[in-house]
Amino acid sequence: MGEQISDGGRETAKAAKTAAAGGSASAKKAAPARKTPARKTPARKTPAKKATAQKATAQKATAKKPAAKKAAPARGPAAKQASARKAAAAKSSAALKKAPAPRKQVVAPKKATASVPAAPAKTVAAHPQGESRTALVRRARRVNRELAEVYPYAHPELDFENPFQLVVATVLSAQTTDLRVNQTTPALFAKYPTPEDLAAADPEEVEEILRPTGFFRAKTKSVIGLSKALVEQFGGEVPGRLEDLVKLPGVGRKTAFVVLGNAFGRPGITVDTHFQRLVRRWKWTDETDPDKIEAAVGALFPKSDWTDLSHHVIWHGRRICHARKPACGACPIAPLCPAYGEGETDPEKAEKLLKYEKAGRPGQRLRPPQAYLDAGGRAAPPLGAG
Repeated sequence: MGEQISDGGRETAKAAKTAAAGGSASAKKAAPARKTPARKTPARKTPAKKATAQKATAQKATAKKPAAKKAAPARGPAAKQASARKAAAAKSSAALKKAPAPRKQVVAPKKATASVPAAPAKTVAAHPQGESRTALVRRARRVNRELAEVYPYAHPELDFENPFQLVVATVLSAQTTDLRVNQTTPALFAKYPTPEDLAAADPEEVEEILRPTGFFRAKTKSVIGLSKALVEQFGGEVPGRLEDLVKLPGVGRKTAFVVLGNAFGRPGITVDTHFQRLVRRWKWTDETDPDKIEAAVGALFPKSDWTDLSHHVIWHGRRICHARKPACGACPIAPLCPAYGEGETDPEKAEKLLKYEKAGRPGQRLRPPQAYLDAGGRAAPPLGAG
């Protein structure tokens, strides 16, 4: 009896256990099971993928910044001003970084120049038609050599015995011929031989003497004024420096170089109307301003040639190479002249255009140098001699 109870008890315990197991199983089915997320082993990213991921992260962080700025509370006026100053400073620094560095302008240092330069410039541009500077210099110097053979007796065509007479005569030669001045000055210098005499002269008496030269009132004022300046500033002596001469009333660079070259033996280029016309006609320069012509032509020749060059060119302009009707057919330098043909080319007709001793007539001086007379030149007649 005891064995039946024990077996039955075991069976009952099994049944209960089975029932309990069945209950738990049914309970499991009834209640949804909580899934535990499986731990996934992260895959190893390649460098390219890693960079892409980092870029995406940076973009997200950048995208979040504006939102954070919007969400930030409004700042006070002082904070706003400080923020504006910082923003302006940042913009200016960015502009400075972007802007290219300015190029330094190379500026030649200014040369100390006198109010009146004594010598022409040493540079001259090449001829516009393509003639090189070397060819231009050779041609110009050859022209001067040829003219020196044609006019070996060339000289200043104003009568004078001292620097004072020369400076006065040169002032009077403006807008008239040297011949007319030479016919007028004997009476002037006979009555007023020194600067002191002319400085104290009666203007009306001087005007009457100078009337034949034209513009006699203005010329009277100039010669009396320069005489006073010589007496007051230079002790009655004509100065031998360019910067002093041009300070005298009526005396410009042209007059000063005439005086310096012919009374003091100091080289200078006399740019009168004949000189200007011929050097442009010969294509030595295209300048029209007398000072620029002086510089351009002076650069083609040695300084020692300047005074004689002036005489040669002026004599040729007065005798053969005239302004309106150049005597091209009688010109000794026609092969060297680029303007040949502008005038009369027929030799017989051109010879009729010659003037002064080239045409067998008197020159401009009443008292010319002996060398001129020896070469066949003739002295000019005095005023009123017909």
